[in-house]
Amino acid sequence: MPRRAATRKKSRFILSPPAPIPHNACWIESDSYDRTVYRKLRDASSLHALEDTGNTLVPQFGALLQDLFCALFKYNVLFLDADAVLPSALLNKTLLDALHHGELAQFLREATVLDETRAGLATVLLGEGALGLLKSEKTLTRRHMLDMQRLRQQEETVQDKIDAAHEAKQVTKELAEDGELSKKTKALLEQAANKLASEARAEDARLRKQAKQLDTELSDMQAEVANRFRKEAISVTQNLDDALQQAESWSTTVGGGYQSSPGRQIELGKHLAGNDKLKKLARMVGRMKYHALALRRKIFERRSEELFEASLGSEISRLLPHELVALHHPVLRKDFTRRLLDQQLLLYSLRGIEEKGRGPVIVCLDGSSSMMGDKEVWAKALTLTLLEIARRQRRLFRSICFSSASSPLHILDLNPRERYEVEMSKVMELAEYFPGGGTDFETPLNAAVEGLRQARFKRGDIVFITDGECRVSPDWAEQFRHDKDALGFSLFSILIDVGSSSLGTLKEFSDKITSVSQLTSEGVKDVFVDL
Repeated sequence: MPRRAATRKKSRFILSPPAPIPHNACWIESDSYDRTVYRKLRDASSLHALEDTGNTLVPQFGALLQDLFCALFKYNVLFLDADAVLPSALLNKTLLDALHHGELAQFLREATVLDETRAGLATVLLGEGALGLLKSEKTLTRRHMLDMQRLRQQEETVQDKIDAAHEAKQVTKELAEDGELSKKTKALLEQAANKLASEARAEDARLRKQAKQLDTELSDMQAEVANRFRKEAISVTQNLDDALQQAESWSTTVGGGYQSSPGRQIELGKHLAGNDKLKKLARMVGRMKYHALALRRKIFERRSEELFEASLGSEISRLLPHELVALHHPVLRKDFTRRLLDQQLLLYSLRGIEEKGRGPVIVCLDGSSSMMGDKEVWAKALTLTLLEIARRQRRLFRSICFSSASSPLHILDLNPRERYEVEMSKVMELAEYFPGGGTDFETPLNAAVEGLRQARFKRGDIVFITDGECRVSPDWAEQFRHDKDALGFSLFSILIDVGSSSLGTLKEFSDKITSVSQLTSEGVKDVFVDL
């Protein structure tokens, strides 16, 4: 009788691990374009800071910000099924439902759909509202937030267990098919794979239990959480247009007339939203800048000028001749119109004799307690107007905010970049900084002289703005006058809201003193002309 061929014995049953948990933490469906637009907004530092702070309280706060942006930006908003989203993002769904449903969402979306700047700013403001809701611990307690963090940790544990079980199952099958292992070794491998699969199933069951418990607790408080978040959304709706208008005005007025990127616009809007002092400062800078530049044009319009560089812009009066040729061509005319709207036309730039080789402008700004209020706003508006004059003269500009001798100086170089472009972040820092305290003249003026000493060009200017009287030592005054003669700079002092009897100290070291009793640009027009 012929011998039967040996048959391979099948391996014993290997337990299958549970299905992998979702990797998606976002509830709103997004495509590559949506995600690309959102990533471009990341140059707004407040968005980074908001995400980092939120992630310390609850998991998936970054995913919440992206969902908020998509809910405001996308034309069609589609929510994913619960099975496709991580359980640790359950709180996000509660907040998104509060925002998305009802007339409020429709009203807010009318202002933000397909507008990345508006949607981005609204996202930051709503994210801050959500962060405030978490920090208050009035509805969501610290225990709830700890439960969410533990749930996120459990998700990671389950995924690690599932990955290990799948890998063990695959390795066991491959070795069993090899046929060179003993039965005992195969049994041990199968036993180990089954153990890992059982552990993965147990951890998965624990995860589902925790998720169900959290879902129940969030459902119980859903109405209260939704009401609180809707109040934040109402506030955002009321402030959004005003904040963006102020941001656009601020960037064009202080930033040299250039449009900022969406991320920078968001950063400006976030600072200006609800900040009456900055709004007032922006309006005052606009008026003062218009007055100063008009005054300088009237006085310097007949001074000799020379063409010194070509640049890009949209001023028709300074077009290079070959750009005008395009207007007579039916096809090139369309390209001309496009580049005009994009501010990409070639222009020539002029500079007068007054702008050649001038040293920096340094403004010493009194930040003592007595300057608080309208005087602070006016003094900073004057500082930013002088910044624009310095930028047009291609001169470096430094601000030194001072108070008492014990307080450190706050020194900012506002246009250190190539082409003397204004750094908007430093402008905002200047606008918001106010130390308070007493008054000391010698320390800031010493710092200003040192700045002029290190400058490339001589003939710099110091503008000293104060509302108080402060004694200086005779030795210091003599040394200051010596430095002024050696470095060839001028010092303009502006004394706010005081009489002529208080001008004694300033007369010791100033070339020109202006006493201002009313905070208007008229009071300092001489500074605009002489600078």
